[in-house]
Amino acid sequence: MPLIRDRAALAALLLTVLAGLAAPGPASAQPYNPYAAVEEAPAPVAADGTIQWGAFYKSAAIQQNYERLWNMGACRGTNRAITEPVQRNKLIIDRLPEAVFEGVVVAATGTVAGGMVAFHEGPADRGAAPLVAQLHPAGVSRLRITGRMSAAVLRPGLVIRLVAEVDQRGRGTEPVSAFDVVTPPADYEPDPVRPGTRGQIVGVVRTVGGDIVTLQVNAGRNRRLVLALAPDAVATLDAARLDLAAAGDAIAVKGRIWSGEGSMGSGTVFASEVEIRKPPPAGEVVVPAPPQVVGRP
Repeated sequence: MPLIRDRAALAALLLTVLAGLAAPGPASAQPYNPYAAVEEAPAPVAADGTIQWGAFYKSAAIQQNYERLWNMGACRGTNRAITEPVQRNKLIIDRLPEAVFEGVVVAATGTVAGGMVAFHEGPADRGAAPLVAQLHPAGVSRLRITGRMSAAVLRPGLVIRLVAEVDQRGRGTEPVSAFDVVTPPADYEPDPVRPGTRGQIVGVVRTVGGDIVTLQVNAGRNRRLVLALAPDAVATLDAARLDLAAAGDAIAVKGRIWSGEGSMGSGTVFASEVEIRKPPPAGEVVVPAPPQVVGRP
């Protein structure tokens, strides 16, 4: 299967490969759960830090019919003709063995909370349906995207980190030639921006127009900064944003695979860790190495 290089083809692929979006995924806490009397849905993360998925329902039709019968009072767990197919329809994801899968991204959709990445493990697999990495709906899967790109990656909503100096009006005193795209921790508190002093700035991109980018910062007197970008400005990625993934990126996934009924593509990998690496920019020579999934706190 050739890599997807345009938005229309990407959308068509996702509609086909990720058709399981409409199917029931891992169980989540709901006001009413027909299985609650037997087995409660686990917390997303166990006390030892292990990600927990709980139940996956292979057939939407069986599960929905069971819930309908339960709500009507027609089934109270005593009719084996009903309960046995329902139990066979239920897969406990956390009982599947965990493994590492490496390959090349075909397409991605969503966010770190419940997003998905379709990928091929190798060139021989590209004529078949890809595997699909499913991120935990609670947003606890560890996602990291790294690499170098041009400044064209900038768009509103990204958080960037750079070293620069601004004047009293919040305007940069010189063009920015390098910056990082990052995902700060939820409790991160940036240092205030001090006019006339060169230092680290962390802010959210608000607008990008030509070679001018405006940032919103959350510390200091100047909360809106206006910076010019150098023509050859380079971005270094180290972020947990699935929308930065693209076809052709290298990927390593640590997770539990299910390729039976209800799975997507060649198999659904319920991912605890996903690491994606951008290919080097044109003209940049690097020693190729597969991405490695490593544990991070």
